[in-house]
Amino acid sequence: MAFTVYLAGEIHSAWRDAIASGIRELHLDVDLVSPVTIHEDSDACGAAILGDQPTPFWHDRTGAGINAIRTRSAIASADLIVVRFGEKYRQWNAAFDAGLAVAAGISLVTLHDEQLDHALKEVDAAAQAVCRTPEQVVQILDYVLSGKLREAP
Repeated sequence: MAFTVYLAGEIHSAWRDAIASGIRELHLDVDLVSPVTIHEDSDACGAAILGDQPTPFWHDRTGAGINAIRTRSAIASADLIVVRFGEKYRQWNAAFDAGLAVAAGISLVTLHDEQLDHALKEVDAAAQAVCRTPEQVVQILDYVLSGKLREAP
C-alpha cells in the first residue's frame, strides 16, 4: 500500500525533515508533499508573477490565491494530511487546511505541543490522531501501511 501525505502547517522548524527521515529509515512507501516552505517566496509569489499590487491586502491576496492552487491540489490527492501547529506563529492557514481535509473526507493527524491543546480542541476533535512528535507520525504511517505494530524504540 502506497500513501501520499500532505504536510501542512508551520514552516519554521525541521519537523518535515524528521518525518521524511523516519519514513526513509523504515522504507515506507510514502510520498510527501508540502506547501511552499520558503516563507519569502510564498509571501511574494503573487506580486512576482502578477506584478506589484496597489495595497498590502492585494499583495497578500494574490499570493494566497496562487499558493491555494498548490495547496488544494495537494490536499485533494492526499491519503492523509498532517498539520503541524507551532507555538511561535498563529497558523490560520494550517487550521484552514485541516478543515479542507475534514470536509473532503481525508484522514487528518495534528501535530503540536500540549500547550496548544485548548486552542486546537475543535481541530483535534476532527482528527484521527493527535501527535506530539514527528516520530509518532512516522509510527502511525508504519502501522497503517504494514498493518503491524512494532515495538516503540
